[in-house]
Amino acid sequence: MQSLRFGSAVALGLSAILLLTTLVGNSGQVVYRYGQDIAPAFDGWEENQDGTFNLVFGYFNRNWDEIPHIPVGTSNHLEPGGPDQGQPTSFLPRRNRFVFRIKVPEDFGEKEIVWTLTVNGKTNTAYGSLNPGYITDPQLQQFDIGDFGHNNEEMRTNAAPTVRVDGSLQRTVAVGKPLTLTAIAGDDGIPPPHAAPLRLVGRHGAWGLRVAWLVYRGPADQVTIDPYQFKTYPDYRSNSPWTPGWEPPPLPSDGRFPVRVTFNEPGTFVMRVLAHDGGRKDTEHVTVTVTP
Repeated sequence: MQSLRFGSAVALGLSAILLLTTLVGNSGQVVYRYGQDIAPAFDGWEENQDGTFNLVFGYFNRNWDEIPHIPVGTSNHLEPGGPDQGQPTSFLPRRNRFVFRIKVPEDFGEKEIVWTLTVNGKTNTAYGSLNPGYITDPQLQQFDIGDFGHNNEEMRTNAAPTVRVDGSLQRTVAVGKPLTLTAIAGDDGIPPPHAAPLRLVGRHGAWGLRVAWLVYRGPADQVTIDPYQFKTYPDYRSNSPWTPGWEPPPLPSDGRFPVRVTFNEPGTFVMRVLAHDGGRKDTEHVTVTVTP
């Protein structure tokens, strides 16, 4: 009887774990909250005015809630050129496009840069090159991000928002002590503010300027941001610009977006501020040294 009771307890425990780690979407498809891998993605290349090029990378975190921290090293590296080429170490859920760029010379030719990620026991790679089929530009990018720009002349004139951090981009703070970070952002008003559709329509989310702070490098579960920030990635469940009916928060009259950030462990963190208008975006980073 004891073994039967133990077996029943194990079965109940496994069922609870499955309930915590999986969800069933409206389509009946099983989706995972935790425990899945992350696929790095090559999102295309851009030509710069000086003749050089940018290789643009993003990623697809197959989890809906887990934000893995994968330090630069054997499990998160780019080659050739060294393991650290500006990639994130904190990976938000779902598909994150055009996350970082690597500048390559005009004679890059047929070379490749390879990004390798190992997460939850699985290794994936993305290959960046100047393959003509992968050329991208702001028009294509805003279509990929916001599902607009191809058939609307006004949208084609959309300029990216601008954002900068007020003050130094290098900060030091002690564990547990709040640090105030302030971003200053602006936009051209295109596209006009518009809530996300009440029905899911392709990649179409909300329009209009919004600004959010997030952890770019470091363990996100050791960082608290006040006020709580909206999700910067597609999440159709809640609090994301892609959530049906979501609207951009009212903009401050002075264009300033302050937050108080508290770190729960020592180390070096990189905070990213993102300004997004629904199609195009701008970012800036602050490196924070957290002392014991």
